[in-house]
Amino acid sequence: MNKSLFVALLLSLLFSPAFAESSQQPDSLSIKIGQMLMIGFRGMNAREGSAIEADIRERRIGGVVLFDYDVQSKSPLRNIESPEQLRRLTAELQQRSSIPLLVAIDQEGGRVCRLKPARGFPPTVSAASLGRLDNADTTRQVAGSTAALLKSLGINMNFAPDVDLNVNPNNPVIGKLDRSFSANPDVVTRQARLFVDAFHRNGVIAVLKHFPGHGSSTTDTHKDFTDVTATWSKTELDPYRKLIRQGYDDPVMTAHVFNARLDSLYPATLSKATVSGLLRSELGFRGVVISDDMQMKAIADRYGLDEAIRLAIDAGVDMLLFGNNVSYDAEIAEHATGIIRHLVETGVITAERIDASFRRIMALKTRTIIQNP
Repeated sequence: MNKSLFVALLLSLLFSPAFAESSQQPDSLSIKIGQMLMIGFRGMNAREGSAIEADIRERRIGGVVLFDYDVQSKSPLRNIESPEQLRRLTAELQQRSSIPLLVAIDQEGGRVCRLKPARGFPPTVSAASLGRLDNADTTRQVAGSTAALLKSLGINMNFAPDVDLNVNPNNPVIGKLDRSFSANPDVVTRQARLFVDAFHRNGVIAVLKHFPGHGSSTTDTHKDFTDVTATWSKTELDPYRKLIRQGYDDPVMTAHVFNARLDSLYPATLSKATVSGLLRSELGFRGVVISDDMQMKAIADRYGLDEAIRLAIDAGVDMLLFGNNVSYDAEIAEHATGIIRHLVETGVITAERIDASFRRIMALKTRTIIQNP
């Protein structure tokens, strides 16, 4: 999209009434709601008539997330077949959108790696290996190579670095998968800073995760309710606190962990005390907050879709991620946009609350995708 056209559209949306109608395009509320959604999909392309093309064109979703493996169908092919195919896909996705898309992936390195050597991509190094070495030059080289690869493929957001502390080495979703740099918060902060800087040099958006800390858990939020009340400590906030003080303003991803010491009712993604209170008020974070996958069982098995969306937005989450992989719903974007619109029209969520998230999302896109095409 032409930069001047994007800026004009952005300004018109920022200063238009939330319910302004137009026969030329969706009303501004629909666009703002759409920008709050990041959707996973099936397919190696975004051809006209596909579900993702409709979500981009009709529902104006703000971003997409790419996977190499389809969990539900157990298919080894989902969105990624080869570097050439992936470049075509990301180009098609952006061509379909009037507002530049966030195109995201989990490319941490090691076990969490969507771009695998078997598909023609270079080998990767785990966070645990880099943390044990704790050598700035090595980490800078690895992070720079990852960022340059993502940039070349048209991927502008990486759900990394993982700043969870390796409190529990037997943690089935963090420690056992070598996703944590270290149990030492200083090592984690140093390593994460190098990754963030390398991403920025290549025009890739970083995402710190999983707030307020998943490293001490004993269970996996993909599969079940995860309670860290007895194992979590405030030390797990140190990387966030230090990086935010250093000026970090790329997104933060929430965890679906429950911590009664922070909120006696809700897991972090749905907790106003955790997102608006701890992350924004106490730590001073002003950027975009992205949920972990809203279809993961820690959320989906305990809350209906309507309730989960309402609670997440009320908590202060800006972008709701529906990976569409743990479970699959081809119409999830349509369902989510309808729910959010109903919440606004009935006064449960204010138009101003939607505007606040939209402004943060557009500010992120403007200073990253638009200024670093």
